[in-house]
Amino acid sequence: MSTEEFKHDYGIERVFSSISDIAGKKITIMGLGLHGGGEAVARFLAKHGAKLTITDLQTEKKLKPTLQNLKKSKDIDFNTIDFVLGKHVIEDFENADCVIKNPGVKYDSNIYLAAAKYIETDLSLFLQFCNSPIIAISGSKGKSSTASAIHYGLCKAGFDAKLGGNITVSPLSFIDECTERTPVVIEFSSWQLADLRGRHILKPRIGLLTPIVPDHQNWYRAMEPYVDDKKLIYANQSGDDVLICGSSSKWDDIFAAEAPAHLIRYPSHSTAQWVENISVPGEHQKQNIYNAYLVLGQMGVKDEDAIKIMQAYPGIEHRLEFFYSWNNLKFYNDTTATVPEAAAAAAQSFKEPVHFICGGTDKDLDFNVLAQTLAAHTKKKTKSIGSIRLLAGTGTTKLIKLLKRKKVRYRGPFDDLQSLLEDLRGCFANQSGVHEQTNTVVVFSPGATSFGMFKNEFDRGFQFKQHVRSIFN
Repeated sequence: MSTEEFKHDYGIERVFSSISDIAGKKITIMGLGLHGGGEAVARFLAKHGAKLTITDLQTEKKLKPTLQNLKKSKDIDFNTIDFVLGKHVIEDFENADCVIKNPGVKYDSNIYLAAAKYIETDLSLFLQFCNSPIIAISGSKGKSSTASAIHYGLCKAGFDAKLGGNITVSPLSFIDECTERTPVVIEFSSWQLADLRGRHILKPRIGLLTPIVPDHQNWYRAMEPYVDDKKLIYANQSGDDVLICGSSSKWDDIFAAEAPAHLIRYPSHSTAQWVENISVPGEHQKQNIYNAYLVLGQMGVKDEDAIKIMQAYPGIEHRLEFFYSWNNLKFYNDTTATVPEAAAAAAQSFKEPVHFICGGTDKDLDFNVLAQTLAAHTKKKTKSIGSIRLLAGTGTTKLIKLLKRKKVRYRGPFDDLQSLLEDLRGCFANQSGVHEQTNTVVVFSPGATSFGMFKNEFDRGFQFKQHVRSIFN
């Protein structure tokens, strides 16, 4: 077994037995980033007296927003931190008492992580030092929407709940506000779960797995290792805990057979009558809200109160987010749909005619489900998709081949969002038939990643909204 494998699977020994052990330790943070995770862990460790080195392959120029935030912080002395940017130096890892790893960094053949004495993450630190009840969410589709709905519901029910994890908020940013009575909802990516393997510190009071579909296959190369990481959400639960999972796939059956916790299984489509009165569009969103309702019940919220709360849930940014209207058009931003299945679900979420925008970078995924959905909904008798526009990318290239086979018409691929939206605007101006439709929606649901063209999926969503407001005014 390699050094990387040993540390990954059996790194149970901890460098910190308590928060006070942080003081005076030489700690290297690998990855400052722009999403807030590196910044939060830097603030936390500096506040508790660590001697910090922060290293990132990105340059000082690219990291400027995060660096400015740290410099303005009253909690830490910016000048005491050593920054090594645009590169990594092996001595920063060899000489550190502990290395804090970004979840997007692989262990395989990484000479820097191999040189580290101990490796932690922001989530492993949080779970070691926080005794709040944890509600852990993972899966492939709907993680963020479900986690956000749970947090919304708990707060409306009177809990002082917190929300963090893969949803781009590090729990270390609110750890000082947590007590034994503070429910903490954490969204876990498969990578974040993998970083906890062998540590035995994730013991959620409630675990919830959203539907599993192929994802990140450019990283995993097979479904089994991807699903194995998802299983870590319940690996250390007991019979006093709860696992909520689906009932419509072989993966769900495996989870149900293995989990030591009390089991609750949700249907693929809820038949609860109250779900039909939810304001958020899309059957998949209704499923997410129903699952949040199940969690509220497990937290002691009365059934009638849980139903009333979840019916009022307004949704969240970047998840089929209605953000703008122009004449008879309504615009929806669904940028966090990064797998074809999620985009296919978005395409079927509206009763009104849809002008659909998708495409992006491939993760070694199968785009058949999206191509089939678009083909089915552009047929004359069932036509609900008025037009399809494609944003360029390696995933788009795969989708185009499938659309051509199915003789589905599309426009593009476009090299950027601005030119794509100008083309759509031109169709209205030219009276080509699009503008004559009333109560029409424009949905941006990529079904692919944002690599290359954008910083991340959130930047993609922000840019989409910005261009829409500029072009359609």
